Amino acid sequence: MGEPKHAAAAGRSMVDPLEPPPRDLPEKVLLRRIRQEHDQGAREELITRYLPLVRGLARRFASRGQPVEDLIQVGSIGLIKAIDRFDPDRGVELSTYATPTIMGEIKRYFRDKGWAVKVPRALQDLNVRLNRVVEQLTVDLNRSPSIADMAKACGVSEEEVLEALESGRAYNSLSIYGSGTSEEEDAFEIADCLGGEEGAYELVEQRRFLAPAMEHLDERERLILHLRFFEGMTQTQIAARVGISQMHVSRLIRKAVDVLRQTIVGEGEHDTRL
Repeated sequence: MGEPKHAAAAGRSMVDPLEPPPRDLPEKVLLRRIRQEHDQGAREELITRYLPLVRGLARRFASRGQPVEDLIQVGSIGLIKAIDRFDPDRGVELSTYATPTIMGEIKRYFRDKGWAVKVPRALQDLNVRLNRVVEQLTVDLNRSPSIADMAKACGVSEEEVLEALESGRAYNSLSIYGSGTSEEEDAFEIADCLGGEEGAYELVEQRRFLAPAMEHLDERERLILHLRFFEGMTQTQIAARVGISQMHVSRLIRKAVDVLRQTIVGEGEHDTRL
């Protein structure tokens, strides 16, 4: 006679000395336990592992007037939803699936509160100044200037430069979830699509999230987006690098961004129906 279900569940909650604790198990094993056995220990372990991702995404909104700890709490709700809904059989990484869910939860928090996203005037002014400085430094140095180069030229800290550049993208960008049609901006707020810890880890997460959608672009379009959004090059610099006109670069960026937007939003709508 088989063991009653409640007894099996009770057994799962007991510590098995021969079984490694959740913290020592691979992610795939934890996901299987959550999916097949509703293992709360495995669920809690995954939440712990992905909290750095939540913190990184929450920090992106640090300049918008709300305590980062509050945003981390809100983002954690999105993480839990993503873990509970995630299907490992779809061939997508959990971090890739969770990122837009976490971002959506944080953005919903701002919308529900009725707070407009406003970039401080000082950052707007610095961003405008940086645009001129970058062009001049590119000529003077014969290369794309680094953050340190920009900070020295403007007489500000590297942190202020990074914040101004990010705020400038947020101020001028066209969200992938929006429907703007500006032809003057090749805007695509990649930072809002993905996230992660600061620096290199963040870029890795961005590339991982965008990779499936980027497959819908040709090689030249992928190169142009990489130069624009990951290398920080201007349209003029890209035109010289690729060997086409600045206007052609602008058209290609708008076309590529539209393809990415349709692809990612389409996937997001599919996820909400799961």
